[in-house]
Amino acid sequence: MFANIISGMQGIVDHILVGNLVGYQANAAIGVSWQILLVVIAFISSLFTGMSVLVARFAGAGDSATVDRVVYQAFLTALGLLLGILAPVGYFAAPWLLDAVHARPEVQVEALPYLRIMFCFSSGMMLFFMLAGALRSAGDARTPMILGLVMTGLNLLLNIVLIRGLGPIPPFGTRGSAMGTCITGGLIAIYALWKLWRGGWVVAFPRSHGLGLDWKIIRELFRFGLPSGFQGIAMNIGGVVMQAFIGSLAQSAAAQAVFAVSYGELFALITWTSVGLMGAAAAVAGQNLGAGHPDRADQAVRIAARYGLTVAAVVGLMFLFFPRQLLGVFGMHDAVVVDIGVQLLRVLSVSGLFITVALAYTGALQGTGDTKSPLYISIISQILVPLGICFVIQQTGTLDPIDIWLAILAGHATRCALSVLRFGQGQWRHITVTVGGQTH
Repeated sequence: MFANIISGMQGIVDHILVGNLVGYQANAAIGVSWQILLVVIAFISSLFTGMSVLVARFAGAGDSATVDRVVYQAFLTALGLLLGILAPVGYFAAPWLLDAVHARPEVQVEALPYLRIMFCFSSGMMLFFMLAGALRSAGDARTPMILGLVMTGLNLLLNIVLIRGLGPIPPFGTRGSAMGTCITGGLIAIYALWKLWRGGWVVAFPRSHGLGLDWKIIRELFRFGLPSGFQGIAMNIGGVVMQAFIGSLAQSAAAQAVFAVSYGELFALITWTSVGLMGAAAAVAGQNLGAGHPDRADQAVRIAARYGLTVAAVVGLMFLFFPRQLLGVFGMHDAVVVDIGVQLLRVLSVSGLFITVALAYTGALQGTGDTKSPLYISIISQILVPLGICFVIQQTGTLDPIDIWLAILAGHATRCALSVLRFGQGQWRHITVTVGGQTH
């Protein structure tokens, strides 16, 4: 939770800098770019979920050799996908993707170089996320927290210099944010890989099974990971379509900027904390199921949800009572922008209560190996419900920003209800995993 809060602060500082130095068009550019990036990298992130399921289960069973083999195979597969698919396809598809979300010309000018830099050079950041997930699933949450703090501090320093310039270094504006993120992620990933090869952490690269691909392990990674990947793709395609709805509004640039700052950054104070709890629930649930204690897995998710609700309530009160002050920090003083932002923050003050519980139960389902249920739940709650509401309103009347914000709230409430209901059915207790002849 702590590491994710600090990581979320990094994005907030980026938006504060570009919002004050470049303008709200830069806020919109970063927000739109990340929505696109999340769709593309969701498939690669599916490997991380599959890896986490296997690592937690075999760590709980005390099989460290299999844990190391799983981590190494996940690394090889992710590296191939990042460099062989994400970078070249993303670079050439970036202009079309920006057109698909109805980004205005002034937004595209800022977004295109940012997006291309992230597509081509973000592999280090992604590998760090994968390795951090492996450490947490094996029971070490402290090491990725420390690495995350170092990465965030270095990223903030680089971004401040690269966005606004310093001495002989010219100001790169929005591009500087992408450059700092990619440089920092690459440096931390290199250090993490060196440590995994050298040894000393709870996971390491194996030396006794060769350095080639093990297709049996890779199949298991995708068996558990692909549903999660499709879930991420579905959710973020929904986000891209939602960006298109926002882009169709009369004041689309203002609404996209508000959405980027309020939903993408300020709401991250809730979601990033909840993502930390989701990872904790997944690790503890998977380890206890591997150790033969499913009742402890059940207890863990309830505790995680209570922690999340506490954080969401505190942050929600800030959204409710200080929305104008929060928006002002990002250089948002235009009357139209502020009015739209206040609407969104007040809706998010309620929405956060639902999403934090939903993420805790999603983590528990995924950690035990039930990665299909969150996929179906996400399709219903993140696509059918919110986009359906927006489509109906757009076809029968005039779509206003508040209609989109309330549609998002309806989707989060639906996801919460379905996630709790599915976990309560208890079918996750009977899921088994098999790697190299070992079954748990």
